[in-house]
Amino acid sequence: MELLVTYDVATTTPEGAQRLRRVAKLCEGYGLRVQKSVFEIVCTDADLVRLNDSFRRIIKDGEDSIRIYRMNRGAFTKVTVLGVAARLPHDQSLVL
Repeated sequence: MELLVTYDVATTTPEGAQRLRRVAKLCEGYGLRVQKSVFEIVCTDADLVRLNDSFRRIIKDGEDSIRIYRMNRGAFTKVTVLGVAARLPHDQSLVL
């Protein structure tokens, strides 16, 4: 499945900045960063369950926001890219 994950983590405190880093690091383990707080992720149903569980453990419900959009298969190959952005190769293996 293809996901577009966006997040907004409150960073007015050191704890918030730490949550932001943890959310970003988690997303980097699953997909490709396309903007500062936006990731394109290709994953399985089981990966999505683990990802959601990890997000719930990291964020603070009253301060942070994560949005996960399920995209149609192949959506990332049909994206229109303008400016300095580049289309990313989701069909290649990630190097961790």
